[in-house]
Amino acid sequence: MFNIVEKRRWYFIASGIVILAGIVVMILSVVRFGTLVRLSIDFTGGSRFVLRFTETADETAIRQVFDEQGFEEAIIQRLGAPENNTWQIRTKEAAPNQVEEILEALEAQVAPLDRLQMTFETVSPTIGGEVTRAAGAAVAVAALIILIFIWWSFRRVPHAFRYGAAAIIAMLHDILVAVGFYALMGFLRGWEIDALFLTAILTVSGFSVQDTIVVFDRIRENLPRYRGEPFERVVNRSILETIHRSLATQLNAIFVMVAIILFGGESIRPFITTMLVGMLSGTYSSIFIAVPLVVVWEKWSQRRALAQAAA
Repeated sequence: MFNIVEKRRWYFIASGIVILAGIVVMILSVVRFGTLVRLSIDFTGGSRFVLRFTETADETAIRQVFDEQGFEEAIIQRLGAPENNTWQIRTKEAAPNQVEEILEALEAQVAPLDRLQMTFETVSPTIGGEVTRAAGAAVAVAALIILIFIWWSFRRVPHAFRYGAAAIIAMLHDILVAVGFYALMGFLRGWEIDALFLTAILTVSGFSVQDTIVVFDRIRENLPRYRGEPFERVVNRSILETIHRSLATQLNAIFVMVAIILFGGESIRPFITTMLVGMLSGTYSSIFIAVPLVVVWEKWSQRRALAQAAA
């Protein structure tokens, strides 16, 4: 039988390297942007233009217009295919009279605008703050409920609390991987955190715990079935019995996400990519982090008990 759990040290080292790299990127982000990850106007406040030109528009020309209007910090991104001639511009808050001056300048210096396809909105930073607090509270409450649920469901298994704690640690592992990845993409592609990112993180948390519980449930079934075997062997057997189910379930969702990333719109790509990274991390952590943690905890407990008995 292939022993997956035996190589747990390498899994922990690999995860530690990935998480440490993410933390380094987040520190660099603090130095450059003042926050762990780049924030969109959902959190900082400001104005957002979505403009569709009827002719080809150039980013340099668009930026020049905004610079002339006093919005030198404008973030300009193309949306969709180049032939759509659609651009998103994020700036500090613009007054109504400034908006009209910007639109007139764009039409005069860049290209005619399709006013029917244009959108403009002003976002208050308090909205982002409220959403962040709500998401943080949701993760905390979910972690507590998961801990209690697993503890109660596994109450007939020795040390049921350990399974819940390991599931929470694996979930935090996946969140750190996703946030570190997003911070990196903030440098490489200018991605900024918005409400969709928080939705992706909550979804990743759910997938992570779901996959972990599948493996834990098989361990619970196998413990009384293989009473004479060492705990580590039973755990390894349980992983091998469920790994095909975990991979098949996750691969179905992964294929769909890859298709959306390749053929979907630019605006939804950061959201889907973050979910994909989180799901890959969740599949990994369920098998190679959460379960080995339970084994490490059990072996440490056994050694401690032997040491106390010898004393």
